[in-house]
Amino acid sequence: MERNRPQILITNDDGYAAKGLRKLVTLMRTLGDVTLISTDEVMSAKSHSCTIRERIYVRLVHEEEGFKEYRCNGTPVDCVKLGYQKLMPTPPDLVVSGINHGMNAATTVVYSGTIGAVIEACMNDLNAIGYSLFSLDPDADFDHLDTFILEITKKVLKEGLPKGVCLNVNFPKRSEEPIKGIKVCRQAACRWVEYFNDHFDEKGVQYYDLEGTFESDDVMPDTDLWALQNNYISVVPTCFDWTAHSQIVPMKEFEQISIKP
Repeated sequence: MERNRPQILITNDDGYAAKGLRKLVTLMRTLGDVTLISTDEVMSAKSHSCTIRERIYVRLVHEEEGFKEYRCNGTPVDCVKLGYQKLMPTPPDLVVSGINHGMNAATTVVYSGTIGAVIEACMNDLNAIGYSLFSLDPDADFDHLDTFILEITKKVLKEGLPKGVCLNVNFPKRSEEPIKGIKVCRQAACRWVEYFNDHFDEKGVQYYDLEGTFESDDVMPDTDLWALQNNYISVVPTCFDWTAHSQIVPMKEFEQISIKP
């Protein structure tokens, strides 16, 4: 049977009730048939983790024409794997993750469950986009993003993405001034400065929790952080090849190391 509408798989790492996820579902349903597979719980900072030693359960919670919603006890990556391997009759034309509450710019992408899902799709030759908003507010306003999300998504549905490339899209939070536009840019080289707090539980057993601050020392005009701080949307072409290609030739000297028996 010919598919008349694009098949879109949606997931996120903020859980099924997140306002950003619901906004994304509403928008994507105007563009195609949607399969939503969301996590039962918040899965922030799960990165590319997947479930291999525990049972994964999925349940269908809602179905109507052009839309199915599943919930899963696994990670965002599990949701994508289950989507294209088990729950959709054909591979999706597009995988979309988000809209995340909180930015996934700079090196935060290393930790992000939102982007982990996008990378999983990309590794399996599926077009994929991650959308995030520079606001941690659970009741954040997403309405100013509608046109941008629809236009970016339609462009990818029409033209596709290069093999091995997905998109990491971050939006500035709503302000009195309209968004200035879109900047295609690089990921800023910033980092979290972290520390552990010492605590004791009700039984006197010591435990720790992690806190940190984000240190921005690479906010140049060609970076995603600069774009967000200056009221632009950042679009970072992202890949899963972690090879430092510039160092392959300089490090050829390692091939000269010999181990004597």
